[in-house]
Amino acid sequence: MSLRKLWLLGLSHHSAPVELRERLALDDATAGELARRLLEQVPGLEECALLSTCNRVEVVGCGDLGAADPAAVVGILRNGRPLNDEEIRRHLYLHEDRAAARHLFRVASSLDSMVLGEPQILGQVKGFYETAVRAGTAGVVLHRVFHKAFSAAKRVRSETGIGGRNVSVSSVAVELAMQIFESLSEKTALLIGAGKMAELAARQFRDRGIGGLMFANRTFDRGVELARELHGTPVPFEELSRYLPMADVVIGSTAATEFLLTEADVQEASRLRGYRPTFLIDLGVPRNFDPRINDLRNVYLYDIDDLESVIGENREERGREAARAEEIVSEEIESFWRWFENLEVVPTIVGLRDKAARICRRELDRTFGALKHLGDDERKSIEAMAEAIVNKLLHEPIARLKRVQRPDDESVILARRLFGLDDDD
Repeated sequence: MSLRKLWLLGLSHHSAPVELRERLALDDATAGELARRLLEQVPGLEECALLSTCNRVEVVGCGDLGAADPAAVVGILRNGRPLNDEEIRRHLYLHEDRAAARHLFRVASSLDSMVLGEPQILGQVKGFYETAVRAGTAGVVLHRVFHKAFSAAKRVRSETGIGGRNVSVSSVAVELAMQIFESLSEKTALLIGAGKMAELAARQFRDRGIGGLMFANRTFDRGVELARELHGTPVPFEELSRYLPMADVVIGSTAATEFLLTEADVQEASRLRGYRPTFLIDLGVPRNFDPRINDLRNVYLYDIDDLESVIGENREERGREAARAEEIVSEEIESFWRWFENLEVVPTIVGLRDKAARICRRELDRTFGALKHLGDDERKSIEAMAEAIVNKLLHEPIARLKRVQRPDDESVILARRLFGLDDDD
């Protein structure tokens, strides 16, 4: 029987703090490079793909789990960064076979997201799958499991109301701002970064009646474009300190690797504001704002993990739809698992025996139909002879199949083709 297993190793907002997640975060190019390195350096690993979002860093692998030892993956995942392997291992989870498929399907369907039903995660999962395809590290099993995950996510989106509202991390950030300020009509928001998350936050602010919007982006033209579209004001990125005192709400959502705002920056801006309340939301991973900012007078800083309290209020409301979504995921897992099991050697042996038994039974019935004069003892003798012939013919092929260690071994594929096992219902 094959030792091939599907497994998923990683950490997420459920198991690890943002401080660790941000230090392990990967971009597309690095994810592809590390996936290739994993295949080269980890014994027993046949296929792999990496997934990295603000809430998780995960490796989906297929191969001999005993030989691969996913703990060995940690060193490669660390990628030379100043982290202790044991520190990472304390926050890791490992899912095998069905549990691995279920986890991936739930992630793609946004059932494992911080914001239940948020729509961005499916695109992120697709992006990292495509990275693995380009890197040449996704094979037949990962192609199948990812596409089935996408199918499950599409069904969840279309057959349930879990995504009925435009809920995302960005929109939750705006909801949190509204809890701090009674009204947004006389407030100004400064959005640092002009990517999808910043755009979503800006649209949410506009829809909630924000008094003013300012956009700061390293690429000034993109900031101008977004400001024009959303009736805001573009500001030069290098002049953040000049415009910071004008902002009641500041949201950071860039991919910067260093703090964009330090404690000193915000302290000076707060002084110029007369210490009126300032609300900062850091959506970046790595974080955009120095966490020490939260110690300043009348300054309130929330990072992406702090949004959990607001997100929790949405979970009960979406619980009923989530239950139906879980049913869909289970249905899709069963479909995938039937396919996965058919890759194994044992089902090939069983299929071979079943097909031979059906042929033997059919020919015996035909023979007995023509020789109606035979007695019971004669029938039993003929049946025993027919079964003995079948068993002797199958003995050598089955013995060789039992020695196969990989389900995609040529002998397994050849046996299924020669005996037409995949042609049967």
